[in-house]
Formats: sequence, structure tokens, C-alpha cells
Amino acid sequence: MSPAASPPPDGRPAGDGLPGDERPGDGPVGDGPPADGSSHEHPGGGEPPDGDVLDGETPEDAPRRAIPDTHAGDGLIRASWIGTAVFSVTALAATAAPEPLVWISVPVALVLFAVGIAAFLWAYVIAIGRSRTDLIGIGNLFFLSGCAPSRVRRHLMASFAVQVAVALLTASLKPFTPLAFGILAPMYGLGLAGLWGARHGTFDPRPPSPRRSTR
Repeated sequence: MSPAASPPPDGRPAGDGLPGDERPGDGPVGDGPPADGSSHEHPGGGEPPDGDVLDGETPEDAPRRAIPDTHAGDGLIRASWIGTAVFSVTALAATAAPEPLVWISVPVALVLFAVGIAAFLWAYVIAIGRSRTDLIGIGNLFFLSGCAPSRVRRHLMASFAVQVAVALLTASLKPFTPLAFGILAPMYGLGLAGLWGARHGTFDPRPPSPRRSTR
């Protein structure tokens, strides 16, 4: 008969472990980090959803939430595309038949330029007022970078790009002619984009200025 196994030094039966007796890597993982030093993944794997702040990350470093599309300022989008269509038709037609149609395309380009200048200045005045509480940059205001829903930015920037492309094409096909006035027309699309940004754009709040200590 073999001798009976002696009990463990702490008096508990062999194999009867208590919570907390597990060595790293020998049992269920608790709330702490795994023994291999890797961090816990977000449930479901992959990166955490937008807007979550990771460990050691400040709220400023977290991804910005998507800007909701409330369809505000859709009239400016329609106006931009209407102006783009009128300018494109008249400029391209004047390129094909300059003599009778150039006197239509040039006034159209000049009117669009004047409206664009007015919209640009209006947007600038509104932006000055909002800059007291919001951080507004030129790229945000006129190119809608990070301040507009993707649909709005896509439409207004596409309309502006078409105006630029048509202006450069017609001016290069008929150089040293009145069609060169067409290069002024894209100011219309840029001005309307800036007006949308000034009136409806979403900007980061301006941080409070540090108070000066008085002695």
C-alpha cells in the first residue's frame, strides 16, 4: 500500500484552489491586461466606433462624429448647379459659334462673377460674426472641409469644379478672345459654397482665452 499523500502546507485539500490563486496565463482572465501584454479588443473585434475615446486619448484626438444632413441651404446647392449649367451651355456654345453667341456668354460670365463676389463678401461678414464663438478657417469656410455633410460638400465642390473646367477649356480653345472672361465665372461657385459654410456650417467652438492676471 502506498503512503497517503500529505496535504498542502496551507491545510487545503489538493486541487481545491481559491479565486486569485491562478498564476498569469493559468486561468480565467480578470479585469487586468492579459499576461502577454496585449490590450483588450473592442467587443466584436476591430476598432472602436467613431466618437469613442481610447485609453490615453484626449477627446480632441477622438474621431469627429459625422455631421448630420438636415438639408439646410439646399437652395444654395440648386442655385450653384443652375449657374453652372447656364455658364457651361453658353460658354461651350460660344466656343462652337463665337460670332453670334459670344455676346451672350460674356454677360453670363460677368453676372456670375458679380453674384459670386457678393456671396463671397456676405459669407465673410457672417464668418466674422461667428468667429467670436467658433473656430473658422478659410478651408472650412469656402471649401467646406470638416464643416458640412458629405452630400453638401460633394455637390458644391463638384459644381465649382465643373465651372473651373469649362472656363479653362473654353479660354484655351479660343485664346485672346472675349471668351477669356469665362475664367471669372467660377467665383460664383466658390462664393455660394462659402455662403453655405458661413450660414449652415458646423465648426469647433473657440476655446476660452486665458485671463490675464492683474496685480
